[in-house]
Amino acid sequence: MTVIQAKRLLTPDGLRDDGWLEISEDVVATWGTGQPPTSPDYAFDLVSPGFIDVHSHGGGGANFSDGVDAARVALGAHMACGTTTMMASLVTASVDALKAQIGDLAPLVAVGELAGIHLEGPWLAPAYKGAHDAALLRDPSLPDVHDLVTAGPVAMVTIAPERPGAMAVIRWLASRQVVVAIGHTGADDACTRQAISAGAKGATHLFNAMPEMLHRAPGPTLPLWEAPDVWVELVCDGVHVAADLVAAVMKSKPQRCVLVTDAMAAAGAPDGDYVLGGLAVEVRDGVARLAGTNTIAGSTLTLDKAVRVAVGAGVPLELALQAVTSHPADYLGIGGVGRLEPGNLADIVALDDALQVVKVMRRGNWVDAAS
Repeated sequence: MTVIQAKRLLTPDGLRDDGWLEISEDVVATWGTGQPPTSPDYAFDLVSPGFIDVHSHGGGGANFSDGVDAARVALGAHMACGTTTMMASLVTASVDALKAQIGDLAPLVAVGELAGIHLEGPWLAPAYKGAHDAALLRDPSLPDVHDLVTAGPVAMVTIAPERPGAMAVIRWLASRQVVVAIGHTGADDACTRQAISAGAKGATHLFNAMPEMLHRAPGPTLPLWEAPDVWVELVCDGVHVAADLVAAVMKSKPQRCVLVTDAMAAAGAPDGDYVLGGLAVEVRDGVARLAGTNTIAGSTLTLDKAVRVAVGAGVPLELALQAVTSHPADYLGIGGVGRLEPGNLADIVALDDALQVVKVMRRGNWVDAAS
């Protein structure tokens, strides 16, 4: 039994002072407040469940689309910063290429190294493609979607609902318990609401890769923001969305906000030249853009920084931590993680008072923390 004491502990009941945990092998045995039952083995300023990133393309110089070895490099880079559960997001490619990528990553999902696969494309709007190859975008069709979803553990799909065939595909995906997120879209208010009624339950990086919300044309942002059952992803790096706007959304929708990184290979790696989905990307001063343009191409964000930026913008610490733990677990229906409940996996992040990661545990084993 390992006993961990914390000045502040994010419990299933919220953030509590003077908390403690007992870890038995790879699971949480129990937790409490006040004095721990035995002398603690470790003591920290703040302890949270391990972070969960439902939207990331890579890190540590590697992309998830490049196979098992690259995926493990990316996982390690994010784990060092507190992320113990990750979805692998794949950018637009041909159907055959995506099937191959899904097949490559499936073994990592089977053994629990990855939580699942997210297809961010190819069913996106050309006008809001962001860092996706326009030549490979296509209308959603049930045969294509069926081929990809049944090729492996696809848990989430981003789709532009205004494309022909999208509504039937959304209903089919929802019937199979695949999470449908609306994104990279120019859909108007009515189309977006129709997609939500058809079963879409998420917003892929709200505000980004969609039209600005205007008073006579709110577009997809308003219905996604205000729908009570829709989860909204927010890239909280101070680049994708103004931090005070992130804070406003999180405070107005505290039960359905999820912080994501949308990270590409340069997360946890130096500035330089990279490739994302076959497109050249330049990373300068930590900001990733398509080479020779001002178009943002993912991020270099890690979730620990997202928490710091959110808190710095006025988001309550408890909410910021829930947005990287219990909320993403609930959004994707990932069991056994996201809360320090007895029987859940012992995935833990210890932070100091400045919200810097000092130690990370995954499944009961300490791993390297961020430098």
